[in-house]
Amino acid sequence: MARGRTLVGGSGHSYNLSRPRSARHESGKVFDVRPFCRDCLTMQAEGALRCRGCGSPRLLAHPVRDGLTIAHVDCDAFYAAIEKRDDPSLRDKPLIIGGGKRGVVSTACYLARISGVRSAMPMFEALKRCPDATVLRPDMEKYARVGREVRAMMLALTPLVEPVSIDEAFLDLSGTERLHGTSPALTLARFAARVETEVGITVSVGLSVNKFLAKIASDLDKPRGFSIISGEEAAAFLADKPVGILPGIGESARNRLAALNIHRVGDILRADPVRLQASLGRDGLRLIDLAAGRDRRPVRPTREAKSVSAETTFSTDLTRFEDLRPILWRLCEKVSARLKRAELAAGSVTLKLKDARFRLRTRTRGGLKPTQLADRLFHEGEPMLRAACDGTAFRLIGIGGGDLCGAIHADRGDLADQGIERVARREAALDRLREKFGSGAIQRGLVFTGEPERRRTEPAKPRA
Repeated sequence: MARGRTLVGGSGHSYNLSRPRSARHESGKVFDVRPFCRDCLTMQAEGALRCRGCGSPRLLAHPVRDGLTIAHVDCDAFYAAIEKRDDPSLRDKPLIIGGGKRGVVSTACYLARISGVRSAMPMFEALKRCPDATVLRPDMEKYARVGREVRAMMLALTPLVEPVSIDEAFLDLSGTERLHGTSPALTLARFAARVETEVGITVSVGLSVNKFLAKIASDLDKPRGFSIISGEEAAAFLADKPVGILPGIGESARNRLAALNIHRVGDILRADPVRLQASLGRDGLRLIDLAAGRDRRPVRPTREAKSVSAETTFSTDLTRFEDLRPILWRLCEKVSARLKRAELAAGSVTLKLKDARFRLRTRTRGGLKPTQLADRLFHEGEPMLRAACDGTAFRLIGIGGGDLCGAIHADRGDLADQGIERVARREAALDRLREKFGSGAIQRGLVFTGEPERRRTEPAKPRA
């Protein structure tokens, strides 16, 4: 491009623009480079720093903004935002969604994050960093309802929506310009404004040429962000970032890369590909692509759930099988209810236990006949729990169903398992009673053994 006036795009970069109203992409397409206002959605004069209509500084400009179609949308501090929406007295206070002192942080609002509180942080550490925070326990049913509401609004933009979790998704808006009468960028800005107005929470948007870059972009300007990374600028943008920014790079991979003197993303592109592949296997080639900003994964409109689970952290460590058994049953009921709502059945059962030193144990029984029934989940989980109770003190227990399939395959029974239909009818009758009178209306006797009042449920962030 020839030298021209500089604009700051949504990603916080500066761009030299050769024309006042348009720029030519390497594909030959000409795009409007004038900024638009993300608040009132009006187009602005070239070089504007504030909206001439509403005075907002939230302007979005980028040389190829109107040619990008892959987006990542992430709700800002989702659980906390919903609670602040529903209780305005919390609006200006630090808020943590979690539980007792032995639990972990599910979500922290941005005021709490200023004090260093982060998701998955132990609650005692979070309260040490932010002692004046308000703490609320998660209301997963409410969060799921809001998540479905936002998801429906995404699907109004494009059928190509790939959920990542309850509060984030990838979107492919290719070919939607004619449908919405404007570019994907402006369509997404309208969507963000609509979520804020109609749902009462905020989202951040990343727009790029692929999923990896869109995800990186959505994290650049939270909350209420809208950032852009084009394919042409990706390698230079990523070069000085730590390798941990790349998906799939955990502590083990970071250590192997460090042994090759690779600490920044740019180091990957300068490294010997043969040595990189020898150290990381096929992941070495994947990292080279990502470091260059390449990601060939399409946006898939459906993602199959890998598992459905529930877990709880105790206020006091528990050792005895007799104390853990009734908790396991209640968790099996939760997993059963979630399987039924999702119209899924599990072909394997996994028991999860975490001891007082935070060491994790998992045991799995696979190859099972698909089931949705709490009774069958418990039947498989109970012997695994009994075997694990060797005097170790546990702080957490969880149970999950994996190898999922459709509910049509669930609990069919056969000549060797003729009692399954009776069990299924009994559970269905109990489900109807609970739906009518509440979840505590009727309970199995074993629930009332042990210490039912000293526990707190810690649901993990549901995955699509």
